[in-house]
Amino acid sequence: MDQLALFFALLLAAIVMVPVGDRIGLPAPVLMTIFGAVLALIPQVPDIQIDPDLILPLLLPPLLYAAVQRTSWRQFAANWRPIFLLAVALVFVTTIAVAFVAHTVVPAVTLAAAFSLGALVAPPDPVAATAVAGSLGLPRRMISILEGEGLFNDVTAIVIYHVAIAAAVSGHFSVPHALLEFVLSAVVAVAIGLLLGWGANKLMGVVGDATLQVGLSLLVPFASYVIAEELHGSGVLAVLTSALFLAEHAFEADDVTARLAGNTFWEIVDTLVTGVAFGLIGLEVHTVFDVGSGHWGAMLGHAWLVVAVVVGVRLVYLLPAAWVARRLHRLRDIDEDIPMTWRETVTMWWAGMRGVASVALALAIPLHTDSGADFPARSELLFIAFVVVLVTLVIQGLTLPWLVLRLGVTGDTDHEHAQERSLALRAMKAARQRLREIESEQEVDEELAEMLHLRAVDLGARISPDIMDDERRQSLARRSHRLSELRRIQEDMLSAARHEILSARSEPGADPEIVDRVLRHLDLRSLRQV
Repeated sequence: MDQLALFFALLLAAIVMVPVGDRIGLPAPVLMTIFGAVLALIPQVPDIQIDPDLILPLLLPPLLYAAVQRTSWRQFAANWRPIFLLAVALVFVTTIAVAFVAHTVVPAVTLAAAFSLGALVAPPDPVAATAVAGSLGLPRRMISILEGEGLFNDVTAIVIYHVAIAAAVSGHFSVPHALLEFVLSAVVAVAIGLLLGWGANKLMGVVGDATLQVGLSLLVPFASYVIAEELHGSGVLAVLTSALFLAEHAFEADDVTARLAGNTFWEIVDTLVTGVAFGLIGLEVHTVFDVGSGHWGAMLGHAWLVVAVVVGVRLVYLLPAAWVARRLHRLRDIDEDIPMTWRETVTMWWAGMRGVASVALALAIPLHTDSGADFPARSELLFIAFVVVLVTLVIQGLTLPWLVLRLGVTGDTDHEHAQERSLALRAMKAARQRLREIESEQEVDEELAEMLHLRAVDLGARISPDIMDDERRQSLARRSHRLSELRRIQEDMLSAARHEILSARSEPGADPEIVDRVLRHLDLRSLRQV
């Protein structure tokens, strides 16, 4: 098996593991990691050969961009306090704790090298956390916390990592210089993200076509990351900024085709890139075996100690931090996403799996310092990092569904239904208000006006039937049944039309471009409401 065949095997597995995971109740990222680890143990499977410097630029931008599509800038703005308290600050605490332990117990590890290890194992993986948590029926509030934590802690950890690596390589460290670098990195990243987001938004309006808009959206996260890194900014923060900007401004309300195409495209990208990323983590098992060969005992002891610190610090920090967040929440009475019970806090603790960023940063540790000497204990740092990733991802990922079930943490369906009902009412009122405006501006047939008023009511009732009384609900059910029959018959008619047009492709003299144009018209007609 060569490298290309291995890559396509990962892509195929990324697709297959989604339905398999749904059927057996296990997260697809965890299954992909196990699949990659199994492949790594097969002698015929080659070692994966990817430049470490390319892993973060290739994998993180699309994963982060896809994750941001599920949230909004206003959600982050409303939750900046709990995100900072429960996520960003925890990265600093974990980094310091791991650095202290590694510097104390691992021979030949300098303080700067120990801090680089702490920084690369500190951030929980945003993709793993949301992919695992999103399939468990957790409260939307908790998923928002995990998304916010996952997206922002990478920014913090990567900046700390670069500062620590620079200190380890050069042998010099300055606190004021490090703080200045941290601030400048954030400022540069935000400026580039906003500029590219604004420019891409304007360009989308120029290109117009949905296909070109989606293609442009694929380029934006990569461009944001690369340009920010070239200008010594945070590539991750630049991607987040541009993605948040475009999530708010990219598509107009009536740009249905582009929005549907974009959502579908990014769901595909998210599935494939996530699968490949976690498959690569599993394939790096060979690195663990190579590095640990000959002195397993001591290295495993050090690795398990760091795993205990990473997992333990998260619990010890989150319990009081969540309590403080709840107290501040009650005092301010602000609508924020925070863990409301100790059960939710424990679930959030166990969802702190490490993943792609930790592996990429570990592989990116330099081989030598500026003096030409070997980087301090690089092999041990790699071994510890991979053990932390594999243990947290596989063990926590496999047991998180069981823990959620035992703790009884479930989604707040009443709150979600209330929000859905409120939005359904707003949609219905907006439609009826617009209809009244049209009636005041032009003459509308009485029978047509009555039908349109019913359609406006149906619009909201289909989203949330609770907004109607029993009699109207029954009437809606009858109308919905008739409309379903109409749609079914109309879809059969459109299907016959599509089959006829497709058959024309094989006829002599048929122009495929014209056939596809007519077929696209029929496909779009199927998307429209009757």
